[in-house]
Amino acid sequence: MKIHTTAVHAGERKRAPKQVPVSSPIYLGASYICETTSELDRIFALEEKGYAYSRYASPTNDALEEQITALEGGAGALACASGMSALQLAIQAALIDRRKDVLYAHAIYGATMKLLHDVLEPFGIESSFIDICDLRHVEAAIADRKPGCVLMETVSNPILRVGAIDRIAELTKKAGAALIVDNTFATPLLVRPLELGANLVVHSATKYLGGHGDVLGGIIVSDQEHLETVRRLSRVAGPVLGPFESYLTLRGIKTFALRVERQCQNARCLAQWLRNHPRVENVNYLDDPAHPDRETIARLLPAGLYGGMVSFEIKGLDREGVFAFLDKLKLIVRATSLGDVHTMILYPWISSHRDVSPKQKERMGIRENLVRVSVGIEDFEDIQADFAQALEA
Repeated sequence: MKIHTTAVHAGERKRAPKQVPVSSPIYLGASYICETTSELDRIFALEEKGYAYSRYASPTNDALEEQITALEGGAGALACASGMSALQLAIQAALIDRRKDVLYAHAIYGATMKLLHDVLEPFGIESSFIDICDLRHVEAAIADRKPGCVLMETVSNPILRVGAIDRIAELTKKAGAALIVDNTFATPLLVRPLELGANLVVHSATKYLGGHGDVLGGIIVSDQEHLETVRRLSRVAGPVLGPFESYLTLRGIKTFALRVERQCQNARCLAQWLRNHPRVENVNYLDDPAHPDRETIARLLPAGLYGGMVSFEIKGLDREGVFAFLDKLKLIVRATSLGDVHTMILYPWISSHRDVSPKQKERMGIRENLVRVSVGIEDFEDIQADFAQALEA
């Protein structure tokens, strides 16, 4: 071969050794070479498992998808470029042969509302909100609107309400609608919605699954009914996760259960401490005996595991007062995300629900003095000390 040819081909496409690496390799190839054209034809026709083009499938993504499928108890999964791309594709898969109407929980992530209204409504997908924690309201709304799907979060962002997934699944199944559940806050350690009757589960893999603030990604986990539709839409639209991000997520998930257990422990301690603080007006956390969804929480969540998210209101503070409080924090990270190993704090009024109208925020229970905390794995005494000094008058 001439030097130019040698430069292109030398060292590439070596056969894998018989020994298997302990860590899944990162496969960066955009396309794959088959032994014969007939083999390539069978792979494209989905008659044979294999790889042809990484928009369709790749070994690194397959490893991650197999991992999260097993954790959620699904029929299969798809690794996406972000949580929002996963959610959009899940909604499209649910509605492809159903009425183009979505009922969604009124207490939900602000960007999810924008996806429904700003992105999907112009394409003819109607949507309206419901009180997902009021089963009679849910049942009446399903009977009235006859939606193609119902969309909810396992634990709502940021007020931490918990809808009865199992009973809502019965209502959607009876009506022929699909149930989509965003399980980002709970993770499969706390709740597995597919086992409760949901059809599609989505995650922002950026959060608890990746867990280290170094990856942007999303996951769809599907039941058998919707799996091929999810894969078919993905092969055309191509919202797939890159192999390096898949590797980071795959690696992060290996320790997620340990991390989340610690985060649950620290979050419970923080909620109990905040409830006794004179400057704190109200604390939202799932261990509260007075929580409006306490019966559902007791039925669906493992005893003692209530998640790593806490939100609370600070007495008498307006927007500028909250800014001053946040700026006094020294250990707690002021950043727009959650689920990392470090404790993070976010002001929903200007971030997660920035584009939601003030009236709608009030309806959702998001007041101007509310902050949201994603509790990390640090020593709790250090977390407490930082909040204590920042809350000093």
